[in-house]
Amino acid sequence: MTPLPPPEPRNPDGETRRVGVEIEFAGLPPRDTAELVRELFGGELVVISAHRLKVRGTRWGEFVIELDTQYAHPDSQVLDAKPKDDTEWERQRHQMRVDFHTRTRELIGDVVTGLVPTEIICPPVPWNELEELDALFAGLREHGAKGTDASLLYGFGLHLNPEVATLETASLLDHLRAYLLTAEWLREQIDVDITREVLPHANPFPKAYALKVLAPNYAPDLDTLIGDYLADNPTRNRELDMTPLFAHLRPDYPHELFHNKLVKARPTFHYRLPDARLSEPGWGSVTEWNRWLEVETLAADKDLLHERSAGYVAKHTRSPLARLWLRMRGWAGAA
Repeated sequence: MTPLPPPEPRNPDGETRRVGVEIEFAGLPPRDTAELVRELFGGELVVISAHRLKVRGTRWGEFVIELDTQYAHPDSQVLDAKPKDDTEWERQRHQMRVDFHTRTRELIGDVVTGLVPTEIICPPVPWNELEELDALFAGLREHGAKGTDASLLYGFGLHLNPEVATLETASLLDHLRAYLLTAEWLREQIDVDITREVLPHANPFPKAYALKVLAPNYAPDLDTLIGDYLADNPTRNRELDMTPLFAHLRPDYPHELFHNKLVKARPTFHYRLPDARLSEPGWGSVTEWNRWLEVETLAADKDLLHERSAGYVAKHTRSPLARLWLRMRGWAGAA
């Protein structure tokens, strides 16, 4: 499958826009996964800890492969701590604490392997090279990796991080509006697995927030856009998570999410909705990129975006009596 071109193919620096890809799966531990990545894309395998590895020096940059739980990995605060004093006894005590902590986290990882997913965090890839990245998805299938639909216990996702074409507030608002209008269609196309519907990781936006943003007179500056978003969505767990982009634009914004180490500031949309469909031949990042482009295409069409926004607001602000009257008219027309 070939990746379709976006309406705006270049970033603010005039370079080809890139897309970060993250995928979760079961059935293949981090070490074997890292070996597969190196086999496909070259580079050097680096062991960071027992359940976190990197493949450095590929054509696109660095891949990170790890168990998707912080408890399987040594805490950097423990590793970076210094002995309380410079005595030999204190240095030995400190090293014993570090060794015990590292070994404990390794044992936790050994226990939960198979229960928590392996995750690959790919380096940003130019959108027109996503088809080449999809060799990774074919390789995972061939090596027995399992996606969301392999078990009722799995709730694995694929995340796309499309680099923005511009950092202008008006453009970000257009894309947010376009997403709110396209979300239902995307869910239907993806047919989101029931496990992921139940889990909180990719929740829909509240209706009240959608009505606020889609209102024709809503024209916020950046700080107002961020403040309104966080007031109604004080979480990372949205199907389109805007916090990494907002944290990139306003790193000093006074909200606790912007100081959460799991929020990685970057000039991208963080699209969390797609399932990991590794059992489907041909499925991969290109499939979900091409679906995502429905959002960008609508955002680029100002007239249609305005028309659909107004229609959404009108539909969802009608009185119950008006909705009943329209339904009855529909029944009468059908008869």
